[in-house]
Amino acid sequence: MKKKILSLFLVMLTIVCSFANTVFADQENVVSLGADLTPKQQEEMLEHFGVKRDEVRIIEVTNQEERDYLSGLVPDKQIGTRAISSAYVQLLPKGEGIMVDTHNITWVSKEMYANAMVTAGIEDAKVIVAAPFNVSGTAALTGIMKAFEEISGEELSDEAKKTANEELVLTGDLGEEVGQEEAAELIKKVKEEVVLNKPKDESEIEDIIRDIAKQLGIELTDEQIAKIIELMKKISQLNLNVETITKQLDKIGISVDDIKKTVEENKGILEKILDAITEFFSWVRSFFK
Repeated sequence: MKKKILSLFLVMLTIVCSFANTVFADQENVVSLGADLTPKQQEEMLEHFGVKRDEVRIIEVTNQEERDYLSGLVPDKQIGTRAISSAYVQLLPKGEGIMVDTHNITWVSKEMYANAMVTAGIEDAKVIVAAPFNVSGTAALTGIMKAFEEISGEELSDEAKKTANEELVLTGDLGEEVGQEEAAELIKKVKEEVVLNKPKDESEIEDIIRDIAKQLGIELTDEQIAKIIELMKKISQLNLNVETITKQLDKIGISVDDIKKTVEENKGILEKILDAITEFFSWVRSFFK
């Protein structure tokens, strides 16, 4: 009888472990914290993300790392001298797309982050970008990319990361002139057309830009068009396809509460597994009484 009970326990333990591994393999998450946050600010960020320090993998992003991608794209004063922006990144099952929310980010919208993330090669991820006080958010993409590489084990191409940062900055600049939502939609649609139709030269890219701007009721200066052309020339060299862009950007309007709910649900699964094991041992003890 004891052998039968032991065999039953081993079978149960195998099933439970396999279930747990499957669940948590799909729910990996990483938090990137700005290296210059105070200990109190770090805890504030973790609390905002709905995680505890011992429950999540934590990495740091330095101001130098941010500068490596932003130098020459934005004024030094916009980059600053401290790394403050932080990000929560959670992998999703394949095909779920990109979901983004922000907190205390003033210059970059969640749509801008999502667009740039697709350009960088990031897929199927929930992201919260946050800071303990208002910041532009320009540098946060560095932390998002670093966290994604850490969690996925996939190294994003350096060219894609640089192009993604350039896209984020250009979209942010346009957003000051035409509105954040309008700028994000313009760049998204132009990018899709460029990737789909593979224009042969700058004049064809310009035609695409002017046509989409007209559709959206956006007036662009010649200088703005020239900058978008240069960006699209770089994007056309990346390994992107329209289907990926479209599917990845379907669900970017997720809220912080939704992400926290997912984290809590994961905790509930673990508790259920532990309860099942506890009940099993209680049954075994009662059997031998």
